[in-house]
Amino acid sequence: MTAVRLHAGRLLRRVPIRQILVLLPIALVVLVAVQHRTVLAEGIGHLATAKWPWLLAAAGATCLTWVAAAVTRQGAVVDRLPKLRLLVTQFAAGSANHLLPTGLGASAVNLRFMTVCGLPLARSSAALALYLLAESVARVGLLAALLIAFPHALQLGPLLPDGAWGPLLLVIGAVVVVIVALFALVRRLRTAVLSFLRTALGEARSVHTRPSRALALWGGSIAFPALQAAGLVLVGMALGLDVPPAHMALAYLAATVAVALVPTPGGLGSVEAALIVALVAAGGPVAVATAVVLAYRIITVWLPLLPGALTLGALVRFKVI
Repeated sequence: MTAVRLHAGRLLRRVPIRQILVLLPIALVVLVAVQHRTVLAEGIGHLATAKWPWLLAAAGATCLTWVAAAVTRQGAVVDRLPKLRLLVTQFAAGSANHLLPTGLGASAVNLRFMTVCGLPLARSSAALALYLLAESVARVGLLAALLIAFPHALQLGPLLPDGAWGPLLLVIGAVVVVIVALFALVRRLRTAVLSFLRTALGEARSVHTRPSRALALWGGSIAFPALQAAGLVLVGMALGLDVPPAHMALAYLAATVAVALVPTPGGLGSVEAALIVALVAAGGPVAVATAVVLAYRIITVWLPLLPGALTLGALVRFKVI
């Protein structure tokens, strides 16, 4: 038995794991691109008819989202992180986020980056949770502010079938009940969660005792969804979507909040559908809204995907993550 284990260990050591990890993101990009080739073709066709200055501005807003993400990540930890590597990691994490479901890709990349930078795993996890919490609060806060400012911007009534809210609320309630029951009945889970919460609260207190870190955390968290919404607005203007810019931004925030819990890689499919519904609810024609969403996803997802995957492979190769 021991000899078998030793032989298995030698075989595992011979497997080029790092080389596989370098090539894996590129292979996943090719796979996802093939699966969504129709969407890619349609989106590129719409880009060809758009006003290029607005598209360039949308691309610029997309690039600034990586800066906002890097600022927020730095704000979530007291320790100083290497600025350039942090920024490059956010670009690579964006690619990973579109290849794995529910934000797991970006979270894994950033968790590994922080541990390589010397942060203990518990503190890295706490910083990751603080980042996600701040970004979620900022996104929902922006949505609430726009809903208060423009209460009649979205007309969802005609788009939702009768009685749709009842089943949705029941599902949400059932999920909450299951989570509470697991927390109450499974002692080991409860202990682990409480321990993590103590670490996370300690990290949050430390961050908020430093004004520069708190400003980076919350400023970046607000800037990130605002820049994403600005990208959609700019693409809408490039394609002549007859919807006020503030209403387009509201539609974007509403759609992304609605699909936040949908377990698809990078929201592929679910985000497109939700954005089209939201833009139509804001008063846009279906055809133009579809063109805007496809062009927007080309700029924000597909164009950075391969360079991001190559960057991710390079970061793995040079042991940055």
